[in-house]
Amino acid sequence: MAEKRDYYEVLGVDRSATLDDIKKAYRKKAIQYHPDKNPGNKEAEEKFKEAAEAYSVLSDPDKRAKYDKFGHAGVGSQPGPDFSGGFGDLNDILNNLFGGGFGGGFGGFSGFGGFGGGASGQRQKVYRGRDIRVRVKMTLEEIAHGAEKEISIEKLEPCTECGGKGTKNAADIKTCPACNGTGQVKRVMNSFLGQTVSYSTCQQCGGEGKIISNPCRRCGGTGLERHRETVKVKIPAGVENGMQLTIRGGGHAAKNNGVPGDLLVLIEEVEHPELKRDGNNLMYTKIISVVDAMLGAEVEIPCLDGKYKVKVEPGTQSGTMVRLKGRGLPSINGGSTGDLYVKYIVWIPKKLPKEDRELVERLRYSDAFKPDPSKEDRSFFDRLRNMF
Repeated sequence: MAEKRDYYEVLGVDRSATLDDIKKAYRKKAIQYHPDKNPGNKEAEEKFKEAAEAYSVLSDPDKRAKYDKFGHAGVGSQPGPDFSGGFGDLNDILNNLFGGGFGGGFGGFSGFGGFGGGASGQRQKVYRGRDIRVRVKMTLEEIAHGAEKEISIEKLEPCTECGGKGTKNAADIKTCPACNGTGQVKRVMNSFLGQTVSYSTCQQCGGEGKIISNPCRRCGGTGLERHRETVKVKIPAGVENGMQLTIRGGGHAAKNNGVPGDLLVLIEEVEHPELKRDGNNLMYTKIISVVDAMLGAEVEIPCLDGKYKVKVEPGTQSGTMVRLKGRGLPSINGGSTGDLYVKYIVWIPKKLPKEDRELVERLRYSDAFKPDPSKEDRSFFDRLRNMF
């Protein structure tokens, strides 16, 4: 499978490009590679899809921020916009994305491929289904290796009875007589300043432009019915709490077999009972006895792949931190793996039995137990001084 190109490279803009720059770049690519202008050209079709996918990410501030930080993995591994139902009229695409005025400004595109709806200028409205948002809990162990999760969702799908058309018989779909299929009603008002023209949604067809005389009994003419299904979602290693993965086309189906919405998977990180996360690094506090701190010892440290034995050096001070390289979490963008930092805290007993107290009293006046910066790690004493 070919590696995806950088989205900024696809649109030919810098990473510092503004939203207007991105819109202009995509408009140029959409005009250049739209299948209406390149009939039968598979390469142009793929470049059109690639540009649409890049625009869908870079034009969304949230998705763009995730992409800038994590690359393609940060915005999901699914394909971009779904063109299974056709590419639509180029005028509609440009008008929906950038506002009106493109039909005349670029010579008019309604003549390409018949998507413009003929001489009347009527175009079929393309609907988009609603997104579905779900939460998925992930343990640190799962985050370390990635996981495949099964998610149960309830979603709207095209009606199995009418195929999403709203009626079994195509002859029952009539052009709305009130708006002549435009979905809008024109009103002209005369005043001393002249004529004023306004448009409003047609009340008879609800803006559809068509009326179903014999709607499907199963879906009531909506063309949609509710289904429950279980989907498998592959979650990459290194995800973070609050990160959102996008499954293109995994959301609700749209009316009139339009473009389906997306499935948005929100990551919820389950707190580990012993390890704390700090980016890709893990933190652990190990409490050791005074004797182990003085004489040295071997202790067990919990890791995500089991227990790990670590040597406590003789004379270890409370607050000393050691690093276990590569024992943290992987980076979601394929970078280096984090580390596990272990902080030693020396435990001082509050009460001692009489025999132990007498033993410690004999050590009170020993020169070996008197703090002497000249004989110890200067950095440790410097840190203590800086604390105050």
